Amino acid sequence: MLTIGELAAYAGVTVRAVRHYHAKGLLPEPERDHSGYRRYGAGAAVELIKIRTLAEAGVPLARVRELLDAGEDEFAAAVAGIDRRLRAEIRERQRHRERIARLTAGDHLVLPPEVVELLDRLRALGVDERIVQVERDGWIPLVAHSPERVPEWAARKREHLDDPLLADFYRTLGQALDGDDSRLPGLADHLAAYLTRTAEERGEDYVGDTDLAPPFAELMDALAFDTAPPARRLIDLLRERGWTGWTKLERVAPDGR
Repeated sequence: MLTIGELAAYAGVTVRAVRHYHAKGLLPEPERDHSGYRRYGAGAAVELIKIRTLAEAGVPLARVRELLDAGEDEFAAAVAGIDRRLRAEIRERQRHRERIARLTAGDHLVLPPEVVELLDRLRALGVDERIVQVERDGWIPLVAHSPERVPEWAARKREHLDDPLLADFYRTLGQALDGDDSRLPGLADHLAAYLTRTAEERGEDYVGDTDLAPPFAELMDALAFDTAPPARRLIDLLRERGWTGWTKLERVAPDGR
């Protein structure tokens, strides 16, 4: 869980901006903990980054919530209207117009092309769209937090997806979302074997090198576990087989089975 200052830092805004978004009703204000502080989860970080991106693109705050809640057709129509308005403004607004023109591209809202390509590849592999959205929401904080590492991480992810096991990993998680978790133990066996083999061939640093501070890695894990509960069960099974972690994988002593 994050303090308001940590949330603002991860999203690239000021604490004052977060409070302003609270006042405008754009970002829900969490309850205070026993110490009287407000604590924010991973979902708040993703939502704040989306709000910041739309605001920086020149969208009036009065329309941000409307766009975030809009359907695809309504969203595209709204963006087109904003684009027409920006065309009439002075040259200083040109960069806003270029940014707003990208909004109709869906995943391109806050993600670079190499990440969008990965999401499209998952869809082509037959992965459940809900799992694709979990993957997408995981990339949003990563891109905001460490944009310079994204090309490296994306290239590594492309290598992993060349292995049929990883495609099966994503498809199985999708089936488990509907309550079918019978394949998770077998998948944990195969995934542990894959990680062990990769560590032996490429080194353990290759398997787990995300270079993220533990609090941020835990935030990323919480985002995945909250939106895809089978992921937490899979990690429990994986620990029994000598590996743990979701955002940052690490070898551990296997739990007894």
